[in-house]
Amino acid sequence: MSAPATPGSSYEGRLILILAADDKSAPRDQVDASYEGAQIFGIPVQDFRAGEARVIGDDVPGYPGRKLSDVPAGTYSVQAVLHKYDTFRLGNGKVVKLPAARGAGQNWRKEPGNLISKPFKVTFDPKKPGEIGIALSEVLPPVEEPKDSEFIRHFKIKSDRLSKFWGRDVFIRGHVLVPKDFDKHPEAKYPLAIFHGHFPDDFGGFRTTPPDADIKCTPNKRFINETCYARTEQQEAYGFYQKWVSPDFPRMLIVEIDHSNPYYDDSYAVNSANIGPYGDAITYDFIPALEKKFRGLGQGWARFLYGGSTGGWEALAAQVFYPDQYNGAFAACPDPIDFRQTMVTDIYKDKNAYFWTGPFGRVAKPGKRDYLGHLSQTIEDENRWEAVLGDKTRSGGQWDVWEAVYSPMGQDGYPQRIWDKATGVIDPKVATYWRDNYDLRHILERDWQKLAPKLKGKIHIYVGDMDNFYLNNAVYLMEDFLKKAKPAYGGEILYGDRDEHCWNGDPTQPNSVGRLRYNWMYVPKIMQRIEAAAPKGADLTSWRYK
Repeated sequence: MSAPATPGSSYEGRLILILAADDKSAPRDQVDASYEGAQIFGIPVQDFRAGEARVIGDDVPGYPGRKLSDVPAGTYSVQAVLHKYDTFRLGNGKVVKLPAARGAGQNWRKEPGNLISKPFKVTFDPKKPGEIGIALSEVLPPVEEPKDSEFIRHFKIKSDRLSKFWGRDVFIRGHVLVPKDFDKHPEAKYPLAIFHGHFPDDFGGFRTTPPDADIKCTPNKRFINETCYARTEQQEAYGFYQKWVSPDFPRMLIVEIDHSNPYYDDSYAVNSANIGPYGDAITYDFIPALEKKFRGLGQGWARFLYGGSTGGWEALAAQVFYPDQYNGAFAACPDPIDFRQTMVTDIYKDKNAYFWTGPFGRVAKPGKRDYLGHLSQTIEDENRWEAVLGDKTRSGGQWDVWEAVYSPMGQDGYPQRIWDKATGVIDPKVATYWRDNYDLRHILERDWQKLAPKLKGKIHIYVGDMDNFYLNNAVYLMEDFLKKAKPAYGGEILYGDRDEHCWNGDPTQPNSVGRLRYNWMYVPKIMQRIEAAAPKGADLTSWRYK
């Protein structure tokens, strides 16, 4: 594969080759860890200049096939991508090479500035000699900034804490949904809801017009009950708008936060040895600045957290780590909240993350299932896939970001491995660090007597009992503790029967619909929390206009 003919340019990053079985979409958009995903190969490149070439041969690691000669003979759609790295001179003196967040949520398929080749068809036979040339001829364009509207506003601050950590300017951005007649009521101050989750390119799930008449309906592989899921999404977004402007809906602010960073599409909203003090930056800097600009009430009793999956973990973690700053967390299908079930692995007792091993045999640990228990990948599969996309925890994948958030920093400036990426052998010292700093059940149980008065009535957890990623397992363990905790926690834990990822608490709706209702389904409970926690003399009226 050859670099683009840009005189004087030198590139560093991960060079990824993709072979797809069809050309229905670009090969880079067919890459995932399931058995149906495209074949990929990856190598690191340094000082990659115009006119030079790098070779993907049989010694380059791949997935699913481990090497080029494992690829069956056939005709494939082929594409190459160079995921560019920057040099970061960290505040602690370490120097690391990482992909900067450039506006696409740390998605190497879309990140501005990455180099790609044009897809083309290739007839390939690993048994036949020869070379196939691929030119990195295009540069992915910048992402257009979202524009303000009547209801959706955009806001960013430079974080001094994060800029010091990363050795360069770092910004946190917010997409803010403001209430009806926000500009007509300058006297009003509002409660704030933080909708945590993966990278948002704008505020989602809100539209002021009915569904498009000419909407294109295509089968939805995930939600087989939906004949036209695009219409369902638009209808739910419009339905939320109708609720938002209705006379009896509480006037409030909702923010989705862009805290994408060099390791992932978000930071997990906590302080981390490798990603930086995002917990403090969000809670103590970003949120107060947002409340000042958009007239938030600016006190812990008027702030709430919710989200699903990564966002569910973030909501619960922020509530636990900053118990006085928020008045309730609604955590749906949270990432593992007890590391004794990190999906299916007990990182404290198990020796290996990939296999259960007996005296004469072993069984691969599952990584993803459907509601019938059918598997699409194992834990080893996904880790192998990540290792092809990036070494040194640089894949931008799920396992790598847990490592980046939860692990101590190594001597080389990169996160210490929780387990050997090739073998799955767990490092017990790193596991202990994870437990003491980020295992939410362990932290709650360890510190309950101190935390209980601050968290009473604030913890709400929801998960399907057939979560695709086995996230219900850790919730069971959390529930075991909370049910017997003294003083009582005063919250709730609910399970959706046969519901997959990411069930969020409504047993009356299919998962395909419930997941679209985060921004209003918890509002009655939020109002109850405000009534229970607002101090005497608090403003409970300026934001209740019709």
